[in-house]
Amino acid sequence: MTAHLALIRRHPIKSVGGEGLEQVTLHAGQRLPGDREWAILTEAGERHALASQTEGQPDRWLAKSCFLRGVASPALQAVTGGWQGDRLVLDHPAQDRITLDPARDGARLIDWLRPLWPSDAPRPTRVVHGAGVWTDQKLPLISVLSLSSLAELEARTGGTLGTHRWRGNLWVAGWPAFAERDLIGRTIRIGAVALRVAEPIGRCDATSADTATGLRDRDMVATLSGLYGHTDFGVFAEVVTGGTIRLQDQVHA
Repeated sequence: MTAHLALIRRHPIKSVGGEGLEQVTLHAGQRLPGDREWAILTEAGERHALASQTEGQPDRWLAKSCFLRGVASPALQAVTGGWQGDRLVLDHPAQDRITLDPARDGARLIDWLRPLWPSDAPRPTRVVHGAGVWTDQKLPLISVLSLSSLAELEARTGGTLGTHRWRGNLWVAGWPAFAERDLIGRTIRIGAVALRVAEPIGRCDATSADTATGLRDRDMVATLSGLYGHTDFGVFAEVVTGGTIRLQDQVHA
């Protein structure tokens, strides 16, 4: 199969915003640089963070349950934005724009997010950076998704779902719908970069939120299960050979 790289997406803060890139340099055995580099701990996650940290920052990977996540607050899914120079600029339909340095303005960010977070959920406590990259998986994987698969799912559900609710890294155009599921265990190439497709991405209820409004518009987990007999959408891949990839690069599988 021959296709091309249509989108590159990075999410500087876990579950909060995201940005498109024209190119990115990948490194063997590493995640997409700058993706989920920051995250917001909750009271429930503090005891795990405090068990292992250096100079106030966690020095090991922490599970997703330690952080603010869209599965607990659909409103978070409507946050947009990313880096503009050395500042993050974030927007939300119910909030004024905020510009910040996550290393210094963590308290401001938490105050900005507080109205979007359920009052009965563990409270956000601090923004963390640390040695870990705060992806949901401990292994250094990159998500690869298909625009054809999205188009088929949208056709079968009768609505526009968009790419943002899936918070993927690399979107491929030109594959047959759901052909990515047949690539598990195989190596694909994007330009000079080689990635080994490792496993499907099992989806949670965070994908049930409309990213334009931050409101839950469907039960996506039940929808996937009912249509396909599983709750997967997209695949995870490991970088085997690093290099720079760019939009419109050919994808060979």
